[in-house]
Amino acid sequence: RALRWGRGLCWPRSGGVRGGAAMDLFGDLRRMNKRQLYYQVLNFAMIVSSALMIWKGLIVVTGSESPIVVVLSGSMEPAFHRGDLLFLTNFHDDPIRAGEIVVFKVEGRDIPIVHRVIKVHEKGNGNIKFLTKGDNNEVDDRGLYKEGQNWLEKKDVVGRARGFLPYVGMVTIIMNDYPKFKYALLAVMGAYVLLKRES
Repeated sequence: RALRWGRGLCWPRSGGVRGGAAMDLFGDLRRMNKRQLYYQVLNFAMIVSSALMIWKGLIVVTGSESPIVVVLSGSMEPAFHRGDLLFLTNFHDDPIRAGEIVVFKVEGRDIPIVHRVIKVHEKGNGNIKFLTKGDNNEVDDRGLYKEGQNWLEKKDVVGRARGFLPYVGMVTIIMNDYPKFKYALLAVMGAYVLLKRES
């Protein structure tokens, strides 16, 4: 499976660090005048907008609706491991060939799947149908497809793996598994951007 891109934070109990950190945060906010606060909020909004623009740009350049995905299971080991970050392209002119690793979506499943193409049937009219299987699985993926579906088509493909970074996506998996950690991390990042002073 792929993901398209503890319980909270533990604070030391001694010395009142938790309360001190919170007081410092609110103290910094109180010391800012309105102009500084507006500037920092705009700065934060600009960072978020830039990230969205980069993501949209990647979609246009790669032709894939999800140009970067995270491997969520061990079904493709040893080629890919859980937490690997995959870079995808999805140019419709490129024919799908046996041996390629594709990310596909199946009707009724929210999370895309990363598996290898093992068979391809090309008809005279140019239509291509293909069958996939995880390298670490004993059987092909027909049991994962929707009921009555024996083959995938190009419309089911989200992208094809063109490169990867090992284990970089573990952060995404941890944030997905532990939502409190995700919100705490986002809060810390937001506070850092808002309170960062211009040097």
